[in-house]
Amino acid sequence: MARPPKSYLVLDIETVPDEELWTCPDVPLGPGGLDRPFPPTYAHRVIVIGCLWLDHAYRLKRLGLIGEDAIGPAGMPGDERSLLEDFSQFVGRHRPALVTYNGRTFDMPVLALRSLHCGVPMPWYYRDRSLRHRYSGEGHIDLCDWLADHGAARSSSLDALARLIGLPGKNGVDGSQIEGMFKAGLLPRIQDYCLSDVVQTALLFLRFRLLQGVLDRGGYRRAVSELTDALAGDARFAGLLREIDEGRLVPAAC
Repeated sequence: MARPPKSYLVLDIETVPDEELWTCPDVPLGPGGLDRPFPPTYAHRVIVIGCLWLDHAYRLKRLGLIGEDAIGPAGMPGDERSLLEDFSQFVGRHRPALVTYNGRTFDMPVLALRSLHCGVPMPWYYRDRSLRHRYSGEGHIDLCDWLADHGAARSSSLDALARLIGLPGKNGVDGSQIEGMFKAGLLPRIQDYCLSDVVQTALLFLRFRLLQGVLDRGGYRRAVSELTDALAGDARFAGLLREIDEGRLVPAAC
């Protein structure tokens, strides 16, 4: 039987198109038009990496942004390299299990290809097969993939599943707005948006552990309570916490 991870790193990234590597095709936009084309994986320049670090008992160790001071409003390539280096060094040093929502399809391939572009080593990613093996629940737990039975069922959005368990989901911002916000110099708002997704992914992860039977009802209730109590002291999450439906997040049966 596999040994449980020492810790879990819930992560989410925000990106903008790398206009030096990819030019967006000129297509009609708006009602009746086509959506803006999605850049290829290699052309997503990483501007924010949000992380929530849990210990083996699902208690909060740290919450914040990797390389928080590395990216400025100009978002120069050298800044991205520093961000990727900080992330890779952190994961390589602590070796947590990664927890994402759609991270196998997007976040991790982007981080790998942008690290390839910037010349940043990710040895931990290629030496540990469980991080890349789709059906492993050890190195990388992609909640989107697991909750869609690894492609057997249609996948749902993070917004939909967050709302399903009493969380607010996307609240006024979504990924399609990130590029415009970045160009407008609204990086702090992007960082807060990313951290909101990270927190909701972490709470969905706890609920998934209850679904799996890894956490019993008492353990789930404790873990949710400890995490939300820890967040209560951070003004960035005041709005998110106010909008949680506690009766759905922690049903009476728990």
